[in-house]
Amino acid sequence: MNPRLAEATSPYLRAHAGNPVAWFPWGEEAFAQARARDVPVMVSIGYSTCRWCHVMARESFEDADTAADLDAGFVAIKVDREEHPEVDAAYMAAASAFAPNLGWPLTVFVTPQGRPFYAGTYYPPEPRGGLPSFRQVLAAVREAWTERRDQIDGTADAVASALADVRASVGSGPAGEVTVEVLTAPEIAEAARTLAAREDPRYGGFGAPASAAPKFPVATALKFLQARLVRETAAEASVVADRALAAMAASPLRDPVEGGFFRYATRPDWTVPHYERMLTDNAQLLDVATDAGSDDVARGIAGFLIDVLQQPTGGFGAAQDSESWIGGERSEGGYYARDAAARADLQPPAVDGKVVTGWNGLAIGALARAGARYGEERWLESARWAADAVLESNVTPDGRLLRASLDEIPSSAAATPADYGQLAAGLTALALATGEVAYAVRARELVDACVADDGEVAVPGGGDPVLAAQGIGAPDAASDADEPSGRAALAEAAVALWLAGAGDRYRAMAERILAPHIRAAVEQPLAYGALLRVAATLATAPRQLVIVLPDAAAAGAAAGAGGVESVSSPVSGVATGASLVAAGRGIRSDLFTVLAQSVAGAWSEAGFELFAEKATRDGLPTAYDCRDFACRLPVTDPAELGD
Repeated sequence: MNPRLAEATSPYLRAHAGNPVAWFPWGEEAFAQARARDVPVMVSIGYSTCRWCHVMARESFEDADTAADLDAGFVAIKVDREEHPEVDAAYMAAASAFAPNLGWPLTVFVTPQGRPFYAGTYYPPEPRGGLPSFRQVLAAVREAWTERRDQIDGTADAVASALADVRASVGSGPAGEVTVEVLTAPEIAEAARTLAAREDPRYGGFGAPASAAPKFPVATALKFLQARLVRETAAEASVVADRALAAMAASPLRDPVEGGFFRYATRPDWTVPHYERMLTDNAQLLDVATDAGSDDVARGIAGFLIDVLQQPTGGFGAAQDSESWIGGERSEGGYYARDAAARADLQPPAVDGKVVTGWNGLAIGALARAGARYGEERWLESARWAADAVLESNVTPDGRLLRASLDEIPSSAAATPADYGQLAAGLTALALATGEVAYAVRARELVDACVADDGEVAVPGGGDPVLAAQGIGAPDAASDADEPSGRAALAEAAVALWLAGAGDRYRAMAERILAPHIRAAVEQPLAYGALLRVAATLATAPRQLVIVLPDAAAAGAAAGAGGVESVSSPVSGVATGASLVAAGRGIRSDLFTVLAQSVAGAWSEAGFELFAEKATRDGLPTAYDCRDFACRLPVTDPAELGD
């Protein structure tokens, strides 16, 4: 058993601890040994629910002869891409110089100084389908290293130089006093129509009906189409999101027993899924289902998040595997093909219990919003438990975020901008759903820690120290992958704080973060859904709905969770607190919160000016309907909460 991996904070690395390969985890120690031995480094990148990672492990990394070849001529590093996304992004960018159609496992050969000179993905144990065997690749690289070192050095230098040029061309955002370009409402509506034009007219979602490419939910794009501005100005585009959700929910992409969605489908009609179930996908699809009013789908996703992915420590695990043991053999998707009764006798696929900071932020925010919408106290408690777990285990003593933890043991991996932004946005949503202003205060601290007023983004403590020392880095992408990019997430968090009354500096901050990328977003809306959703919020006058309850009525009830007590009134036509809250839930707004009068005062004292002077009227539950930060006269009758 390899103690270097057995003690890792990644289930993926722990799963490789029994390999005959002398693996190192990501870190300077491996490169130091490579320099001492003057051998190249093989970096193998994957994640615990990656099927072909499992296959290559069984075929090659568990084979003694292959391991002997690898250990004799290389230093081998195993990387969990979910724990080290910056490492994965940097090497994925480098690998694109050597191979098309990249994915995982990602196999990258680098110099002892960390410079990539060859890369590929999965290699079989024997030559097949035009691919060399893994041992042939090892032999060829080793021969080149010993016989043609000058060529390797030249290739490595060229790749490093090309990556540096890409990073320089992207830039990190505007600096100094510059004019910040923003998108107008008509431009955003047109971007939504451009995106909607990519709808698969037969099966829903995005793509062509005859395409052979895998079909993904692309939740970031669906959420953009559901933005209030799009709903109101490009309704024909907005319904594409609702149709996509309905098509996916009725297809094999959705688990009919446990409610979660699988990673992607291999066919355009959403059939033959790739059976891993990811936290990122399901957290975002919970938002999509909640916005679409698809109650059954939303409840199914929430149940999956809480009952399957939530760990005993409170945080949400990263994913559930596609494979499980059935009849003594590994089965791809076999568990999910059974009904509830048949599953009861099977061991379910393993859950990667790694608690990733940003991904938990996505789930916290989605459960908070859905819990408030559906009056589900259990969902709010789940979100609160996860938030507390992340803030306890994924934070350094000086307050900086870490990327992940496992069983409350923090990883050494640095947090990314996406971690800061996604967690801050989730905490703000939780604060508004529960009334607990401390979560919003912490969210404000996270945003302030890594975004300057001019829009420059830099996480505290910098990025990955090994990559930084080697001069290797990933392109500064603002486009989405299967989750909002770091820039989009931080902009979203800043906008959420602005909507909550934290001040106009947060609106300006969001505009500056978005500015360098908005033209690319308009031209490629499928790739920039998260950024466009933020732009849509900024392009229209916000609507904020605050309902204030008498302290006695709110006692013992979670704000916005449906536990609001009725308040009797001698005034004819004045609604109870419950009916006023129900009416408020039915209004499409940018911010909706229900809180006790004393709690509103605490928000105001914490610097959230939206809540200043928000009090009950005549001791009754009172609604404040605010448009562009100008609040109408407070009302106690839900009939007065019109559009």
